[in-house]
Amino acid sequence: MLTPTQATGLTLPKPQQATINGLMTAKPLSTLLAEEAAAKQASFNRASEANNAPLITSLAGHIRHIWSIAKQAKEPTVERDMLAAVRARRGEYSPEKLARIKEQGGSDIYMMIFATKARQFKALLVDVLIGDGTDKPWTIAPTPNPELPQEEVQKLLMALQERVAQAEMAMQPMSVDDIAQMMRDAKDTLTRREMDAARREAERAERMIEDDMVQGGFMEALDQFIDDLTVFKTAFIKGPIVRMENALKWVPGPDGTSSPTPVRQQKLVWERVDPLMMYPAPWARTVNDAPLIERHRLSRADLGAMIGVDGYSEDAIRAVLDAHGSGGLHEWLNVDVERTTAESRESDAASQSDLIDALQFWGSVSGKMLREWGLTEEEVTDEATEYEVEAWLIGGWVVKAVLNPDPLLRRPYYADGFSRIPGAFWNNSLYDVVRDHEDMCNAAARALSSNLGISSGPQVVVNIDRVAAGEDITELYPWKIHQVTSDPMGGAAPPITFFQPSSNVSELMTVFERFSQLADEVSGIPKYMAGLSGGEGGAGRTASGMSMMVTAAGKQIKNSLSSIDIHVLGPAVERAYQWKLQYDQTAKLRGDLNVRARGALSLVAKETANVRLNEFLAATGNPIDMQIIGMGGRAELLRHAVRRLDINTDKVVPSETEMKAQVMAQQQMAMQQQAMMQQQQGQPQQPQGGGNVSGQELMDGAPVVDNFSPTPSP
Repeated sequence: MLTPTQATGLTLPKPQQATINGLMTAKPLSTLLAEEAAAKQASFNRASEANNAPLITSLAGHIRHIWSIAKQAKEPTVERDMLAAVRARRGEYSPEKLARIKEQGGSDIYMMIFATKARQFKALLVDVLIGDGTDKPWTIAPTPNPELPQEEVQKLLMALQERVAQAEMAMQPMSVDDIAQMMRDAKDTLTRREMDAARREAERAERMIEDDMVQGGFMEALDQFIDDLTVFKTAFIKGPIVRMENALKWVPGPDGTSSPTPVRQQKLVWERVDPLMMYPAPWARTVNDAPLIERHRLSRADLGAMIGVDGYSEDAIRAVLDAHGSGGLHEWLNVDVERTTAESRESDAASQSDLIDALQFWGSVSGKMLREWGLTEEEVTDEATEYEVEAWLIGGWVVKAVLNPDPLLRRPYYADGFSRIPGAFWNNSLYDVVRDHEDMCNAAARALSSNLGISSGPQVVVNIDRVAAGEDITELYPWKIHQVTSDPMGGAAPPITFFQPSSNVSELMTVFERFSQLADEVSGIPKYMAGLSGGEGGAGRTASGMSMMVTAAGKQIKNSLSSIDIHVLGPAVERAYQWKLQYDQTAKLRGDLNVRARGALSLVAKETANVRLNEFLAATGNPIDMQIIGMGGRAELLRHAVRRLDINTDKVVPSETEMKAQVMAQQQMAMQQQAMMQQQQGQPQQPQGGGNVSGQELMDGAPVVDNFSPTPSP
């Protein structure tokens, strides 16, 4: 098996300090510098020896080969289209198109149809998936048919056997149907009890996963993912990733006070992945079925933070830092320069960037290739088996090479696009859908701008042969006196004539509005979905008609939300839950829980859930229904209502344990009152006539006197 030690070489030994009688020996500065240089050279030599091993050399060559293929496949079309979308979001033409426009003397006006659609689309998705932060777009629920514990099943069977035996001993044997019914009833009771336990476990797991994802930046990554979804062909989220990060912990001191102390600790994080940094193999359909390379741009601090993390070679990282110097190890690509231009940033070459390019490779490698790379038969038992490998390549150094630790060999990437293309890795972006319509709107706007300028005033025709010497024909103002000469040919034509060019504003505006409307139709994001004008005509003139139009237009949003649920939210949360099961021994979670992404459902649920809940609370607030649902059921309804108000539920509605205690207290009080009434009814009657009723007192301690019964005559 390809372990980090086998793949990346030895680890530097920990430095030892010589002492004499418990005292540290002093060394000259020259000796310390020489020892440090010798240790650094030894580390470099070990890294070079490990990196030149047949296994690592072949692995580096394989990664370079895949990198070259993936880069050549992405550059001509995918990168060009995505860079055009980046420019369109900023309202800029490509340098080539802008040069042609300037050459023709046209206006460079840009109408930003796509940018507006992108903002509208993001606003709609954020409202559903993120909202105000009080509700999650996912949940964890128990399976519909939970697995019953074998211990409980055995206890159930033993209890049934005892009841059957007791019935036979009492000479009242049970029939087969009676026994079967008893077993069904007992199983139903056990299933309900397990479902209740599973729901409690699901709520506990949901809180734990939510805490990890909030602390790890999942919502921030989701927000950036939605941004990318509106611009790029495919957007990506990555996680959970184990990172070493700085954190503050309150450490108690000797005087009893605590002080914040910076510590280094492992943390699960989620992050957005730049689509321009992802390079799949040309035959890839998903992020898991073909070689995939993510290009990283690391600073020296980022690279140094990898030292000490499991799976990374300290010697190789130190060798890279030594070889890097300040010039950088770069994979120079044309997309870097074009991207900085599209984003109006200074290029890396101009700013002398010291970033280091690293290639993170994910790929399936055959056992035969691993054998050729130097692994033994014990490590690779079958040459036909595929082994999923993760490796990091910087320049010629492999700083990490391990087998994929995921039990199902999945990669920590989740991808989706605006308009998915079945069987394709790169999908159609929102820009791809509306690009032609935006081009037509921009062309109409440029022509409209030019036509407005030309037709804004009269055009002047001057016969320069009849203009007096020194006359400025380019200056025109009211009440100007024009000096002219007579026509030497004796013609009667005036020396200066005026004519008004025709205005094509109406025709050009019709073209613009028509293609703007077509952009609404093909994108499925009409203006009125974002609260803008555009639905006034036809059915949009009435409230019910507008409601139907919004419902119909919302189907595109629901389709996008369903796709995000299936390909991003569901797998990401499930991966976090399974990571918790696999590596967090303190969690002690159940393994039969289901992750449910509910982004598309919440679009409908948010509109009606509050109204329906209030209606149900009002409908069941009567004595008959209360006898059916009980105090516990009513409390559960109130808990759901309070959660939607973003209020601490525990401070408003008692917990289930407290409710049970209250019910038991009420039952005990009722039993005591009933016992007192029975005791009072069982006492002998007081003899007729006035006087104290024996054994009875009022609440204030006064005797009970019967003054109403007739007094017998003496």
